[in-house]
Amino acid sequence: MSEQPIIWETSGTSRIPFAVYTQQDVHKKELERFFYKAHWSYVGLEAEIPNTGDFKRTVVGERSVIMTRAQDGQIHVVENVCAHRGMAFCRERHGNKKELVCPYHQWSYALDGKLQGVPFRRGVRQDGKVNGGMPADFDPKDHGLTSLKVAVRGGVVFASFDHDVASLEDYMGPTILQYFDRLFNGRQLKILGYNRQRIPGNWKLMQENIKDPYHPGLLHTWFVTFGLWRADNKSELRMDEHHRHAAMISTRGSAGEAKGASSDVTQVSSFKASMQLHDPSFLDIVPEDWWGGPTAVMMTLFPSVIFQQQVNSVSTRHIQPDGHGAFDFVWTHFGFEDDTPEMTDRRLRQANLFGPAGFVSADDGEVIEFSQQAFETKSNHRTLAELGGRDVGETDHMVTETLIRGMYEYWRKVMEA
Repeated sequence: MSEQPIIWETSGTSRIPFAVYTQQDVHKKELERFFYKAHWSYVGLEAEIPNTGDFKRTVVGERSVIMTRAQDGQIHVVENVCAHRGMAFCRERHGNKKELVCPYHQWSYALDGKLQGVPFRRGVRQDGKVNGGMPADFDPKDHGLTSLKVAVRGGVVFASFDHDVASLEDYMGPTILQYFDRLFNGRQLKILGYNRQRIPGNWKLMQENIKDPYHPGLLHTWFVTFGLWRADNKSELRMDEHHRHAAMISTRGSAGEAKGASSDVTQVSSFKASMQLHDPSFLDIVPEDWWGGPTAVMMTLFPSVIFQQQVNSVSTRHIQPDGHGAFDFVWTHFGFEDDTPEMTDRRLRQANLFGPAGFVSADDGEVIEFSQQAFETKSNHRTLAELGGRDVGETDHMVTETLIRGMYEYWRKVMEA
């Protein structure tokens, strides 16, 4: 039985109905329209599978997939669903294999997903005759694993179930591509570690969170106390032409440090001008050539990933939906192969700002959980995203919720088409 249609208060997107976060039929429609058709999803980094036979199990939407490096060195992404009886056969997160084998009936696949072995395909000989076996017209070429379209740029791997999807470059658009290429500029990536967490909230709330420059200087006392992200820093908000992807760009120190802060910022109760770190090496920030000015760029690629540069800490954040009211959030912290040992240590140290227990990011998981709890109890209500007005557009300041309004402008076009 279909749930009630979603009613928006206005023709715009500044008032978002709670129902977009709570209805199961809406969630299923989102999976089909955003994750399985016409969109690219992040699946990992090339550096996670450097050698022939390496694989990583991950997801696109709620479908389990495997990213592999085949014998010819090419990267493939195949669905983790055996072509025989549908078992999700790969259970390890990472590893190295010569082939992919389903334990149920031992059907085996090459690393590119082609079926290469079927036990008893031609039956078994008993009492002078052959019994059983697959039909005579059974062709292994027709029964490989579902293969996704793959795009690799700057060491980042994307995949799509839709083989007619636009090119990755067109999908990002020139504005967002500029910031993507700034971070993934051709240098060899180096994996530093992972964090994983389950957040009991709708997956879109994390996209919203990183399109929301209003909260960092209010919720994240750590950020504003030490000047990493302040509302009065020199900043920009940029979007692609569809308003689905976004970049929040900030330059630390451009508005003065704690003692010289503007009165508008120091009026914020969370700002502690006198607070000091016992270990100053935690903020041992060293400017890098590739920054080109900004000290922080938080980039959201709709629907599945966030690319983070917060001073010297760089990571990807993979959003993995699990029902309308929960998602897994997987952080991959990385550096570059030509980093000095000191820079690698610095990136690891600063990564403690983020992840499930990070000085900053633990706040986000908690407020998303509490928001979802309220949404579930008041289905006819709505959120208000009217800071900076009700229109959608790029800005040169942070005091706006325009990026959230832009995302839901795109959401309405696709979901209500």
